Amino acid sequence: MADEFDPEKFEDKYANYFQELQRAYKNAFNQMNDRHDSELIHGIDQTVLNESEPFYEDGEFRVELPENPRERIRGAVAVDDETFEETLDEYVERIESELYRTLGVDRPE
Repeated sequence: MADEFDPEKFEDKYANYFQELQRAYKNAFNQMNDRHDSELIHGIDQTVLNESEPFYEDGEFRVELPENPRERIRGAVAVDDETFEETLDEYVERIESELYRTLGVDRPE
């Protein structure tokens, strides 16, 4: 775990926080995989989240997704639009929560 989170260092996150980012994403993956269809979770992980980008701005973490996440998974996993959107939203929320926890940052109120 990082000694103390430094927002300026997070601008070069892959050099300064790579292990913590990996841990946060892995923890979120494991939690989601335990609760949802593993084929869907693997599909989201491999086709959408593999190109996502975490940011820390104005005291908050957010995960930016690549364009057209639904189209990326279409054909790879059979899932209806509503289930996909709900699962992806929950997955992104879990990643953001894990970023706070893993990096030892208090969530804003």
